[in-house]
Amino acid sequence: MTGARLLRGAVGAAGFLVLGELFIRFGINQQLDFPTPSSILLEAVRLPADAEFVAGVGTTLTNWVLGLLLATVIAVPVGVLLGALTPLERAIRPLLEFMRPIPSVAIIPLAILLIPVDELMKISVIVYASVWPILINTLYGMHDVDPVAKESLRSFGFGPLAVLARVSLPSAAPFVATGVRIAAGIALVLAVSAELLAGGINGIGVYVNVAGSGNRTDLVMAATVWAGVIGVLANVLLLAGERRLFHWHRMRTGASDS
Repeated sequence: MTGARLLRGAVGAAGFLVLGELFIRFGINQQLDFPTPSSILLEAVRLPADAEFVAGVGTTLTNWVLGLLLATVIAVPVGVLLGALTPLERAIRPLLEFMRPIPSVAIIPLAILLIPVDELMKISVIVYASVWPILINTLYGMHDVDPVAKESLRSFGFGPLAVLARVSLPSAAPFVATGVRIAAGIALVLAVSAELLAGGINGIGVYVNVAGSGNRTDLVMAATVWAGVIGVLANVLLLAGERRLFHWHRMRTGASDS
């Protein structure tokens, strides 16, 4: 079923591009000077040969990976702690529910004012945005642990730390992996958004700003296409790793690839 789904997606994308090409090429949209999908794709193919763009991608990916790693290091222990200590979670939960819906993009101007170091500011924003899905999924994973398995270990004399290491953490691991995969997409959005708003020397967002100031809409869209491709590839790789490492969880929950 995976091949059929990919085929349907490819056909849908191709149909969308063809319609867009016809829409612009035949003057239906004469009021806007917008590049055709074919010219955007042509520029996207050429961009890997552009040293400035490649350097920008490297900067964006570096901030993205660092922010995602830091968010994971922060969110997983906090989620495990809150999941293991129910009274503490109940006390902190209102604060989490208040802070979590705040749009992460909205804190970028505040971060620019508070953190003068450019790259540190961008990484901090990425961390803030990425922490929430990892933290919430870790909490869900801790709540999903089979109580019978925990009681069985306790009955054999295992202490709280042993129960946590042998039962709770392995059971919560698939939820953590899902949280990291969701956070990866959010982190990429924030990495590019921070570059668009704060500027800098390199980055996909910086490249888009420069291209836009030169009225190169085709380059703007081509760089945006590459940002989307990077996001899709990251999601595919993380999903493949998730399925490979935690196939037992998918079998238990009855998930399928269809």
